[in-house]
Amino acid sequence: MRLIALALVIGFALAGCSVISVDLTPRIRPLTEETVEGQGTAKILLMDLSGFISDEAASPMLTLGAQTPKVPTLVRIREELKKAAEDDDVRALVVRINSPGGTVTASDIIYREIEAFKERRKIPVVAVMMDVGASGGYYVALAGDVIVAHPTTVTGSIGVIMLTVNGQGLLEKIGVSASAIKSGPHKDMGSPFRQITPDEQAIFQSVIDELQRQFVAKVAERRKLPLATVRQLADGRIYTAEQALASKLIDQIGYVPDAITSARRAAGVQEARVVVYHRPREYRATYYAQAASSEPRIEGALSQFMTLMGGIGPRFMYLWWP
Repeated sequence: MRLIALALVIGFALAGCSVISVDLTPRIRPLTEETVEGQGTAKILLMDLSGFISDEAASPMLTLGAQTPKVPTLVRIREELKKAAEDDDVRALVVRINSPGGTVTASDIIYREIEAFKERRKIPVVAVMMDVGASGGYYVALAGDVIVAHPTTVTGSIGVIMLTVNGQGLLEKIGVSASAIKSGPHKDMGSPFRQITPDEQAIFQSVIDELQRQFVAKVAERRKLPLATVRQLADGRIYTAEQALASKLIDQIGYVPDAITSARRAAGVQEARVVVYHRPREYRATYYAQAASSEPRIEGALSQFMTLMGGIGPRFMYLWWP
């Protein structure tokens, strides 16, 4: 009892002369390195790109208690590449892709970040695709010097899509109307409160056509294919690994160990450690572990839908999203 009384006295005394604040907000810790396979001084960095490609962090729709802040994919990718660029023992990069794509800009930024890393370090990059490496996922894979597809990979879907919603009919049924005061007739084009006009349809199509031209040019440049051939391949369809190999969209069919072997040979090293970067408490003990746990299937689908239809208006996507 005496100890409790003393503690209370000290507590009241401190409360009288200062304010005690405890911050319980979860912190994002720096990346740490972990060896998942191999030995030796040379390292092969295995970098993971999974799920929807966006510059925004996934936000759980339902939360209980404190949640660890999510790191946006673009932020993590740049952070990993920066850490690898400062380590002379990293002799090759393997990018493991399992993604149907995402926003046009996010896909292009990740592609450019990998290209900039290659220019700085002059080391080989191998892309290996798992379940899906489509649209924006394939776009990122183009940054690799070699593209490997798992025997069951679905790839391709070279193209651009924009989704929008027209809720005008529903609003009319419940007696709600929306009006916009605008400086020009197209200022609110893509609004979910009215139909798209033929003129706006043509404007959107012109933007999509230009983004598609850039995608096709990137494929032709990186895969050394004629533009006419790529245009035929780029009608939005998906391909199996065998079909992609026959069309020269990929270099070989294999597994993650095959991609690592290819990277080691390209780096000119006999043995190397396969390393991953991760946050403390993230499980990355094998090269099949993802960089971050994925959202539950339903919540992930809803989160993607909200991103596509989000409040910032229509988005242009390099995305296979049936």
